[in-house]
Amino acid sequence: MESIELIREFLKDRMNVNPEKVVPETVLAELGVDSLGMLELIFEFEDRFKIDVPADSTPPKTVGEMVTLMDCLIAASQQS
Repeated sequence: MESIELIREFLKDRMNVNPEKVVPETVLAELGVDSLGMLELIFEFEDRFKIDVPADSTPPKTVGEMVTLMDCLIAASQQS
């Protein structure tokens, strides 16, 4: 599963967001993602991919930033 698909699935299932609205340039807050929602999304990512998101990571503001964070962590885990 690609990162953007995970984000779309999460937002659809947990926040009833239309997946068509989940595009890279969309600001997560505009989709209703608050700090708690961000933590839940990160926990879902960590569980799904068995990867820890570093605590000092800058919280992403857009869907694209979240995808980039996830993809970088996935790529780094595959290299180790």
